[in-house]
Amino acid sequence: MGKTYERIDGRLRTFIEAQPIFFTATAPLSGYGTVNLSPKGLTGSFAVIDELTVAYLDFAGSNAETIAHLRENGRITLMWCAFQGPPNIVRVHGRGEPVFRDDPRFRDLLAHFPHIDPAQHGLRAVVVVTAALIRDTCGYAVPFMSYDEDRDLHAKRFAREDDASLDAYFHKKDHVATSLDGLPGLPLPLPPSTV
Repeated sequence: MGKTYERIDGRLRTFIEAQPIFFTATAPLSGYGTVNLSPKGLTGSFAVIDELTVAYLDFAGSNAETIAHLRENGRITLMWCAFQGPPNIVRVHGRGEPVFRDDPRFRDLLAHFPHIDPAQHGLRAVVVVTAALIRDTCGYAVPFMSYDEDRDLHAKRFAREDDASLDAYFHKKDHVATSLDGLPGLPLPLPPSTV
């Protein structure tokens, strides 16, 4: 039922780009560490950079587990499910890197997300993932669900923040600078935006 792909192109790319939600999974190297699974959404916040590279925007939030795990070991899996149309699940297993706001690559990476205003969501980083294994499976047990629209709550919450207040917000959270397992998370003070 499953198939392995050499690259993200054609039907596979079309499917991935059409999904309104995807999931990221990461874990620390420690066998006792906390596995993290996060939903990601917001139209326009994901991009296929090339046939083996994808990226998504990492927005403000009360944790930074994915960033911490990527900084420690780089392992990540992204997953998309078809909740409408033919059943399908696509996974991209690979190596990820958070590119922070003060990185010289940050501005060029943002060009891949023309429909997102970075100031509106407290953008922390662009997560870049290089695929090592690309597979799809049937998804026969995934239910049909309808997508109505993106929630506007994230933008309403973080659009009023500037760099100083966003940094203060992150400092108040227990698991932004340090993960649940004590790994380095988001660098604080928050790197200044280059855009």
